[in-house]
Amino acid sequence: MEQRHQPIDALEESTIQQLASQLRGALIRTSDADYEQARQVYNAMIDKHPALIVRCVDVADVIAAVNFAREHELTLAIRGGGHNGPGQGTCDDGLVIDLSEMKGIRVDPVARTARVEGGCTWGDVDHATHPFGLATPSGFISTTGVGGLTLGGGIGYLSRTLGLTIDNLLGVDMVLADGSFVTANVQENADLFWAVRGGGGNFGVVTSFLFQLHPISMVYGGPMLWSLDEAANVLRYWRDYILTAPDEVNGWFGFVTVPPAPPFPEQFHLQKMCAIVWCSTAPQEEAEKLLQPIRTNIPPAVDFAGPIPWPVLQTLFDALYPKGLQWYWKADFFTDLSDKAIDLHVKYGAQLPTMHSTMHLYPINGVVHRVGANETAFSFREANFSEVVVGVDPDPANNERMIQWARDYWMALHPYSAGGGYVNMMMDEGTDNVKAAYRDNYERLAQIKAKYDPNNLFHVNQNIKPAS
Repeated sequence: MEQRHQPIDALEESTIQQLASQLRGALIRTSDADYEQARQVYNAMIDKHPALIVRCVDVADVIAAVNFAREHELTLAIRGGGHNGPGQGTCDDGLVIDLSEMKGIRVDPVARTARVEGGCTWGDVDHATHPFGLATPSGFISTTGVGGLTLGGGIGYLSRTLGLTIDNLLGVDMVLADGSFVTANVQENADLFWAVRGGGGNFGVVTSFLFQLHPISMVYGGPMLWSLDEAANVLRYWRDYILTAPDEVNGWFGFVTVPPAPPFPEQFHLQKMCAIVWCSTAPQEEAEKLLQPIRTNIPPAVDFAGPIPWPVLQTLFDALYPKGLQWYWKADFFTDLSDKAIDLHVKYGAQLPTMHSTMHLYPINGVVHRVGANETAFSFREANFSEVVVGVDPDPANNERMIQWARDYWMALHPYSAGGGYVNMMMDEGTDNVKAAYRDNYERLAQIKAKYDPNNLFHVNQNIKPAS
């Protein structure tokens, strides 16, 4: 049964004061001086006005906020540390649990684990783990939130080498819809642990994650760029190479507009080009050998691939994508890239509508394929590529144009896709698309949802409806 929602202005002042008295963190209301700043999310296309924002500093704050939202039948949104594209970290008129103050990280260098609180970004994690020469698979930008990326699966630079982020998740601490606190891992609440590995924020508020770390410090990586004339050749070469490459090699393909800034040579500024951004965990000499064929066969116009500290690779694109840009995302999985699909990529990739707009194809074979489709909630284990088309710009005046381009691009390629998309890179697209993302796993997720959140308190997400 669905939760009913009442307007927050029906609540007595004394009731709201009671919530404030239970919190160590700040309770921000619409009349507060810091409200405007506090309500803003990464994607400026999302403009919502929650009535209350609870800036939690500990688990007790989370429990108090969840109980308050449930008891007063308020719309509840959970915001972690980062990016959520469709703006599911906020809501109109309801209550937002903001975890961004919960940034504790504890690294155990002997066990090679990190306990990471729910408000951290991947930059926070890299900062804590890199001095120990350790890392865990994450995404592509260090300002991404740990919570959102992990709960949706976690595709990134190390996917082929070490699997998805969820394949390196050992357990979570959570606050459930009834306000209770639980741990979920292989031994305890194993059904819940299965569900959070890809099932998004549907099951509760994850207050901390326990990750397996790996000895990764320096990698061999960075971008190579080619003119658009070479795009079809580069994309075909990359497709064939990455499907059979050793697990130590990752590299995503993209269409980009070269930023008018160093380190890019001036003659390429604002030019549309295609790129592969590499990340190899092989020793330097071996990595050089692995990338030599592409350098010989299709010499890049710009070649920045080389030895680079892992946290630096993670931050390469941070400055290009600050908070507050307009974003529109479309996503699909692909098992193969036919020559016809490649021709369509080249056609639409040449039409990037703004400097920040882009299309990326991430390889998700290698170690990702060695986990079964039903072993975690993330179901597209046989897919080889994850596509994301994003229209991005600082100016809302360009929204219509870039949204149209992203939709046209996605529609053209969708007939060649595996039929579902990566939930972390979709807008709010409704139940059918959520079902397509989870396929055979949806029914089991709906049953686990009914067990842990029968009234769908946690519905501001890529929502899985509780099984009736």
